[in-house]
Amino acid sequence: MTASSPTSATSRQNGLSSEARNLHWLLTNLVEEVPGLNSVAVVSSDGLMLLSSDPGRNEPATREAPQGPKGSSADLATIVSGVGSLTIGASKLMEAGNVKQTMVAMEEGSLFVMSISDGSLLGVHATPDCDMSIVAYHMALFVGRAGHVLTPELRSELRQSMESAK
Repeated sequence: MTASSPTSATSRQNGLSSEARNLHWLLTNLVEEVPGLNSVAVVSSDGLMLLSSDPGRNEPATREAPQGPKGSSADLATIVSGVGSLTIGASKLMEAGNVKQTMVAMEEGSLFVMSISDGSLLGVHATPDCDMSIVAYHMALFVGRAGHVLTPELRSELRQSMESAK
């Protein structure tokens, strides 16, 4: 599959800065290009979801807000935040430096958590048959492209966008 360009995504993301639209495009590209991803979430250092792979969650509230449960990316964001805190605490206790990536392999899936910048995290829930090296590689690409633009101002804009989409 080919991902849509940042400009074609603009119609769904009216009101967002070009940096925010670019991050949305990067997330869409990650989801479309990597086989076996169930859901993806970008979480701020304080545990709030900034980006989500759930349809409609990244769009500003220009239509009626979705009803029902929060969805898999919201659950993933909670898990990512908890795993991130746990591994950061472990690294401090062990005096092992910064946590770069955490991977949990389960019978029915895998969880990947990767540091982006200043405490923000990228979390991926993947199928049990995913190619873990491909997932990790594409996550590292996302982190490399997103890390330098994820400023406090952009995080604030993304949070507001997510809250508007609820």
